[in-house]
Amino acid sequence: MDEKLKQYRESINNIDAALVFMLAERFKVTQAVGEYKAKNSLPPADGAREKEQIARLRQLASDANLDPEFSEKFLRFIIDEVIRHHERIRGKAD
Repeated sequence: MDEKLKQYRESINNIDAALVFMLAERFKVTQAVGEYKAKNSLPPADGAREKEQIARLRQLASDANLDPEFSEKFLRFIIDEVIRHHERIRGKAD
């Protein structure tokens, strides 16, 4: 394999690993949020917070020369999964 291509792929592999670990850490925190919400009878979703996060991530993406539409889709996927977890946690608390 071409050495330059090998270096690019190694960098991609390292970045992918970092993304997985960052997502795992994020989900640990959102798990705690879901438990807090369930104990305090708060709804699993917070539309205002979601809008703030999406706007913030779109701006960060724009600043980083990343397509804001892509970043929103990515965040929406994560938010939907977090809400699903929060609903499951709430169901266990009932």
